[in-house]
Amino acid sequence: MRGIGKRFPGVVALQNVHIEVGAGEIMALIGENGAGKSTLMKILGGVHQPDEGAIQINGRDTRIGGVADAIRHGIGFIHQELNVLDNLDIGGNVFLGREPVRGGPLRLLDSKKLHDETQVFLQRLGLDVSSRTPLAQISLAQRQLVEIAKTLSLQARILIMDEPTSSLTLTETQRLLEVVKDLKTQGVSVIYISHRLGEIEQIADRVVALRDGANAGELARDEINHERMVRLMVGRDLKQFYDPPTHAPRSDGLAVRDLRTRRFPNRAVSFEVRRGEVLGFAGLVGAGRSEVAAAIFGVEAPLTGTISLDGQALRIRSSRDAIAHGIFLAPEDRRRYGLVTLMPIRENVSLPALADYATVGLVRREAERGGTSAVCEKLGVKAPSVEVWAGNLSGGNQQKVVLAKWLALEPKVLIFDEPTRGIDVGAKAEIYKLMRALAESGVAIMMISSDMEEVLGQSDRVAVMHEGAITGILERAQCSEEAVMQLAVGRQ
Repeated sequence: MRGIGKRFPGVVALQNVHIEVGAGEIMALIGENGAGKSTLMKILGGVHQPDEGAIQINGRDTRIGGVADAIRHGIGFIHQELNVLDNLDIGGNVFLGREPVRGGPLRLLDSKKLHDETQVFLQRLGLDVSSRTPLAQISLAQRQLVEIAKTLSLQARILIMDEPTSSLTLTETQRLLEVVKDLKTQGVSVIYISHRLGEIEQIADRVVALRDGANAGELARDEINHERMVRLMVGRDLKQFYDPPTHAPRSDGLAVRDLRTRRFPNRAVSFEVRRGEVLGFAGLVGAGRSEVAAAIFGVEAPLTGTISLDGQALRIRSSRDAIAHGIFLAPEDRRRYGLVTLMPIRENVSLPALADYATVGLVRREAERGGTSAVCEKLGVKAPSVEVWAGNLSGGNQQKVVLAKWLALEPKVLIFDEPTRGIDVGAKAEIYKLMRALAESGVAIMMISSDMEEVLGQSDRVAVMHEGAITGILERAQCSEEAVMQLAVGRQ
């Protein structure tokens, strides 16, 4: 890709960008959210058309007019946001639009062939489920692997992977990285986008960095390390991102006693989050952390247990009740559950507090625009205006919009579920500073994270869960990767 330029209304997304990837090469593409990585790959994948520049495949100028064109040229794209359908089974998703048929002119669906071929790709990825399983019945991590199986089934020669491991466990991640290495030996070119720099160190042959829509530098295999990659992306050291606590937490806050969720009915959870502290929740994917958060926020009623705030017992039957008591949740899947992506930033931020901007039931647009602009400016949301659709923002800015709608309501307890999933190191720093500032102001912060560096760097205490139960709560002085992992696998 040479001299690629792309503009959107009010934004220059790419400016004279050059990248190349050889046959059988794993090229990692890095950069902060908003640096232009996904836009560049969407041009290669046929989603967008470039305003300037040229694309060459095997030395020949190639015009990619759409997604079907890209597929015909052997380009497969695994998007950061999943493109799967809950109402189909796994096989139906993998071969959607390319279903094998039988019966000559009758073109009947060859269900056996479809599922047999799907099962081969599932086994290759180490996904031990039947291809006939409805997608609605499998986890987010397993859905990510289905998306990867779908792309592998295209027999792609150029494979774009945009944050492919953001929803995967450590075991699933390692399996995927082995698949990527295997594809390399088969001559497949892999363009690998990830904010998990450890993965890039492990598999990349070369690293290309973008910053503000332009090339920022390149690293050869023997130059790739954590510090150099961070320097290329943001020009500053990662160490300054961590902001240790400077105060003692208060004695009051959120208290949860003998909480049992529907997923783990035989496991009771008890803990406290004090105002002014960040209590990290660690554990392997599927340990039950998100279920506890959903129960506290009223998304799903717990089977048993009590929830108290500042010594007062609460009755939370719905999210409306939780919000009324000042308990808010920033969910893991922010696009699906935290935002209305087809609405502007303004409407997303004002949605939980419309009454504050209304007179006799009519929303005062100027008051709404002024209030939402102020909170977005405070959080550093990068957008030309609050009228930009939330779905067009980068991951870090989407997370800030999720927080903006809650900050206007003066939270007492804020639950972050995977607060920096799919967010670059620069935007992570801003989220961490915001989280610490909220704790300093007296908010009780419950942070669920599968990122060990995040858990150890941001938590005042760490609660570790395994199969629906808390196996231990570590004070800050006790926190280490080994101590957390011992508890995460059920050893107390």
